[in-house]
Amino acid sequence: MKPTLQLKQSQQLTLTPQLQQAIRLLQLSTLEVNQEVARLLDENPLLEREDEDAMQPYTHGDTASTSTVDNSEVKDEMPQQADEEWAKEDWNESSFSVASGPDDEKEARAELAAETPSLREHLIWQLNMSQHDMRDRKIIGLLIDALDGNGYLAQPLEEIVEMLPEQLDITLDDLETALVQLQHLDQPGIAARTLSECLALQLKALPEDTPCRDLALRLVLQHLNLLGAHDFAKLKKVLRCDDDELRTVQSLITHLQPRPGAEFEQRAADYVVPDVVVECHHGGWHVRLNQAAMPRLRVNQMYANILQQSNEKNPLQLAGQLQEARWFIKNLHQRFDTILRVSQTIVDRQRNFFEHGETAMRPLVLREIAEELDLHESTISRVTTQKFMLTPRGIYELKYFFCSGIATESGGICSSTAIRALIKQLVIQEDARHPLTDSRMSEILAQQGISVARRTVAKYRELLNILPVNLRKSL
Repeated sequence: MKPTLQLKQSQQLTLTPQLQQAIRLLQLSTLEVNQEVARLLDENPLLEREDEDAMQPYTHGDTASTSTVDNSEVKDEMPQQADEEWAKEDWNESSFSVASGPDDEKEARAELAAETPSLREHLIWQLNMSQHDMRDRKIIGLLIDALDGNGYLAQPLEEIVEMLPEQLDITLDDLETALVQLQHLDQPGIAARTLSECLALQLKALPEDTPCRDLALRLVLQHLNLLGAHDFAKLKKVLRCDDDELRTVQSLITHLQPRPGAEFEQRAADYVVPDVVVECHHGGWHVRLNQAAMPRLRVNQMYANILQQSNEKNPLQLAGQLQEARWFIKNLHQRFDTILRVSQTIVDRQRNFFEHGETAMRPLVLREIAEELDLHESTISRVTTQKFMLTPRGIYELKYFFCSGIATESGGICSSTAIRALIKQLVIQEDARHPLTDSRMSEILAQQGISVARRTVAKYRELLNILPVNLRKSL
């Protein structure tokens, strides 16, 4: 086939750099916008803040239960050293820093008063205060370094022995003795190898006259799986106890700490900077922008005047930076204006939520807000992602107010958020000895005019992190 040249005319939509920047700013979170502002302030001398003192961001602490993600399963593996001479020197020179003088003790106490110590620091401090000889302290220090974030000894002692150089002359019996000594430090449950052993150590630390202590000890050592399955009938049979005794045992065990190292975790608080604030004035709900979350920028007037008054040809770079600064300020204002308009429309549609709570949430989709404001759905999606609203009921992401709906027998529509709130109320009000099944909750909702299948109730229950009926049952 012979190559030829052809002319073809067609239309193509091209986004200008200014429009691309506007779209990008719209989908950024407040934190990312501040990072973008800081970057441009460093790169563009024609852009500056209006008031440095006014840019201290207002933050609102976010202590929701959904942030309780357990990331402490990562184990601190014991260090291996191939150099035997190094191992000897470190062993002889107290590499584990368990020996301390008066000055070290004062410094350690000052640190403890200033901030909460870590698990390792707490155990090392207790070890320094103990009466063990230097060799035992060093072996116990080895085991302390092998504990994970929960305070468990995840590595078998046999593996630890194999990792140690032969010159240290540490046997398995030495480690077993050190483990017992570590477990008897002033932190019951530490250095356990299983959950059963952890609970047993804490029970043994209780006074001997504690009611049902021995019965609870038998349960955690031999029948912990039955307690986890809430098989109370079989537990009463194997333990040969009545309801009152088993109830006392269950209360005793549930007040123990399954993760004894958790209290030493220093988790950084999660903070959310709300983009908008919802307030009630004269019977109406109004939205205003959070001024502390809005960067106040302006063009550096001195540089702009120099460019305008200069008789010479303006440097292309400075002229481009001036245009970039103006575009950025304009797009930033447009971003916050769009967020305000979308937020006010959401509040108008979800007025009942602000007045009565989650059970009054109405179904809402992106298309409704887009049609109301004459915007595209993709724009609404960008605006409501990682943007937060501070309300009298708490802080919510804008996407929280969008939910699907289920038709009711009366011809109306009930939102999925309202149904989840109703399920949560049913579980809170249920009899713990006879908890509601998913089928029963489906029947109760049907009596209220909301037709929801059992599997839908089960799905919403799992989203709420509510246990199934057999695990919610108690004596």
